[in-house]
Amino acid sequence: MQFLVIKKRSIITVLLIFAIIVSASVWYFSKSGSVSVFNLNSEEDIREIHMVTGEYKTKMPDGREVEVYRWDPGTIFLEPGEKVNLSILGVMGSEHPFYIEGTDIKGTVKKGEETVVPLQFDKKGTYELICDTHSHHGNAGQMIAYIVVK
Repeated sequence: MQFLVIKKRSIITVLLIFAIIVSASVWYFSKSGSVSVFNLNSEEDIREIHMVTGEYKTKMPDGREVEVYRWDPGTIFLEPGEKVNLSILGVMGSEHPFYIEGTDIKGTVKKGEETVVPLQFDKKGTYELICDTHSHHGNAGQMIAYIVVK
């Protein structure tokens, strides 16, 4: 008569392998339902990103008014080599002359108008979109957006 001998170590090993297989299966099947937010099918596809100019106003305790302008969204993310049309709508402020630090890109956003800026960065890094009118601390705050290429 033969006996099947099961050791505690064997049971733990089998349970551990089973737990790993179940965890991997759950992870795999939960990822398969993910949908890409944007999908570029060819090199000719150009992603469009929309941005607006905004303004915040407040009255300080001493009675003076403070205005702060900003780009909204304040940060955008791109892939290296990705072609993008950055479409900026002037909502607040009469005009915002801008430049993108570290590039030759310059332009002006005017109230009620849309300015389209074609972008393509090959180098990873953070590029600042700076409004020349609101670029110093004397304006109660700088108007800077960040273009992150990663």
